[in-house]
Amino acid sequence: MSESNLTRSAPESPARPAVPLMDLFRRISPIAGELGEIFAAKGHELALVGGSVRDVFLGRAGNDLDLTTDARPERVLEIVRDWADSVWTIGIDFGTVGVRKGGLLLEITTYRSEAYDPKSRKPEVAYGDDLGEDLSRRDFAVNAMAVRLPAREPADFVDPYGGLADLAAKVLRTPGPPERSFDDDPLRMLRAARFAAQLGFSIDPPTFEAVKRMAERIEIVSAERIQAELDKLIQGAHPRRGLTLLVDSGLAAHVLPELPKLRLEIDEHHRHKDVYEHTLIVLEQAIALEESGPDRVLRWAALLHDIGKPKTRRHEPGGRVSFHHHEVVGAQMAKKRLSELKFPKDVVADVARLVELHLRFHGYGTGEWTDSAVRRYVRDAGHLLDRLHKLTRADCTTRNKRKALALSRTYDHLEERIARLAEEEELAKIRPELDGNEIQRILGIGPGPVVGKAYKFLLDMRLDKGLIGKDAAEEALRAWAESQGL
Repeated sequence: MSESNLTRSAPESPARPAVPLMDLFRRISPIAGELGEIFAAKGHELALVGGSVRDVFLGRAGNDLDLTTDARPERVLEIVRDWADSVWTIGIDFGTVGVRKGGLLLEITTYRSEAYDPKSRKPEVAYGDDLGEDLSRRDFAVNAMAVRLPAREPADFVDPYGGLADLAAKVLRTPGPPERSFDDDPLRMLRAARFAAQLGFSIDPPTFEAVKRMAERIEIVSAERIQAELDKLIQGAHPRRGLTLLVDSGLAAHVLPELPKLRLEIDEHHRHKDVYEHTLIVLEQAIALEESGPDRVLRWAALLHDIGKPKTRRHEPGGRVSFHHHEVVGAQMAKKRLSELKFPKDVVADVARLVELHLRFHGYGTGEWTDSAVRRYVRDAGHLLDRLHKLTRADCTTRNKRKALALSRTYDHLEERIARLAEEEELAKIRPELDGNEIQRILGIGPGPVVGKAYKFLLDMRLDKGLIGKDAAEEALRAWAESQGL
């Protein structure tokens, strides 16, 4: 690539940023400029690249910077050793050296290109000597911009593929032919949906058509990499946009097949065109209830809460459709899917539990539950109670305003009862009134399975009757033991 093509900026308005390039350069950390001086003195190039440049234009600059250089990894280590506060080499096999300087984390990667063998899950890394070639192998034009360091003049801004214009248009487009880009790294197809969810961008038609044609190729990518992209997507500002792209492109059929299957199912109340649309609305409503940023577990539970419906669909008399026990089946399916995607065990367990419990409230009616039933609801939810509140409220998508208001008021009533009982009894810490040692002393037995059975009996009694006092608990325990032939 010629130098003139390499350094040309994006077209004029509307792509030209409102703030002059030199002002934008001043927003780049002085530490990055200082390191650029050091590399130049050692005879090497260094440039701010990719998302770090994109985010400067978006006003989202953070404490993590991506840099690229013609220096090989071993040479990078030599250059930064005496300058950095700390260095790590966990990514050195892929050409990346990590550096911490002050409050900044910098990843310095040697110019490279990545390509996948059609039968391999791991990229092959080849180093290069040209910034232009490095940018040509980037995923999207908005990430194929660079700023040569230290940035001194407009020519140091490098935008050979019109990334700045795409940024202004909020569109994702590959630097070269999309087929080549996705063949080099199929994960880029999924990354397009992730960026759409994070930034609210769309995918240009030729790029989207390439995704549709090549969707099956995502299957060579490791589960860990797919999980990372899906997790970022669902925690983005616009997850519905990203999920829609996954389904419409055919990618979801390979990475989250439960989602497109929901399109085929009409829900039991005929409220929506399909369960898929209902699910997206529930996700959006759950997000609206978040209090302090994206809630990973809540969002995944909202997305997967009805995935058991296709397997439990039954046609009933009168043309109705039922999905009995879909919450139980869905919990098992959620656990299986998230485990296969290598999610942490605690996330898998929490999401599956919320899916299992999301219909429990509907047995509450207009407040018929006894205090015992309320205690069990709280105990079964455990640390997920607040999320269960949010998921249950989000799951109301009826267009009947009177019905929606009635459901909301009923749940308000349940929460008020939970709060009252919690204040009286510390519901979150419910335990039998006699512990294991006391059970053994009263019954004159040692450790063993009988103690566990007695403990369960006392716990059930505690949930049913509340606090009855230790004397009454002991009397009940003795009566139970006698009935068991002990």
